[in-house]
Amino acid sequence: MKVLLLAAGYATRLYPLTLNTPKPLLEVAGKTVMGYIFDLIEPLKEVDEVFIATNKKFYQNFEDWKQNFSSSKKITVIDDGTTSNETRLGATGDIEFVIEKENISDDLLVLAGDNLFKADLSIFTNFCISKKPSITIGLYDIKDLILAASYGIVSIDKNNKIIDFKEKPANPASTLAAMCLYFFPKERLGIMTRYMGMDNAKDAPGYFLEWLYKRESVFGYVFKDKKWFDIGDKKSLEEADKELRKEKE
Repeated sequence: MKVLLLAAGYATRLYPLTLNTPKPLLEVAGKTVMGYIFDLIEPLKEVDEVFIATNKKFYQNFEDWKQNFSSSKKITVIDDGTTSNETRLGATGDIEFVIEKENISDDLLVLAGDNLFKADLSIFTNFCISKKPSITIGLYDIKDLILAASYGIVSIDKNNKIIDFKEKPANPASTLAAMCLYFFPKERLGIMTRYMGMDNAKDAPGYFLEWLYKRESVFGYVFKDKKWFDIGDKKSLEEADKELRKEKE
């Protein structure tokens, strides 16, 4: 299994913190966001390589970080060639770019480089494998309908099959939010090229999932009793820092 970390954004909402530092390398409670993500990945014995998709501006930042970071996994940093927020490939664009560039032919676990949570990912990957050859996504119940309007919101049936998905709905049908955590079985890696070839939205992966579930079975795994931080602005960064510092006390 391969892992792809999406870290090619420019995080303009976090300026000036991210003018010269990519969001995944910001510190939260004394540790980089990327460090927390690797805490999730390290126990996964089936993972042999982690790809970090970034941009030309921050490529060297990740290479420098890599030199000082110890991991049992091979780490490959990939420059997607973009230089600004206006020219970025977007999350779905970067997924397709890395699959094609690295000729990936293994199962692929995709995580956002700005999502911070603690969980046993082996439980998630075991669930995903049980649903092959379908694609599976991670879900988190944010328990707030007002807040739900800012996320990709999912409804699932008793078998955890997705029966509704809307990106940033005006009237959310549930409070289950998509976490930007995806499992692509090797048999389904070509679906991203098909999606991108239809001139669909290339940024938020939610639009891809909204397109996909209408065409084939997609499953969702709900993470329970674990705090999830989607670090998109200074407020969410400060909340994550405050909560994680409390845990260390």
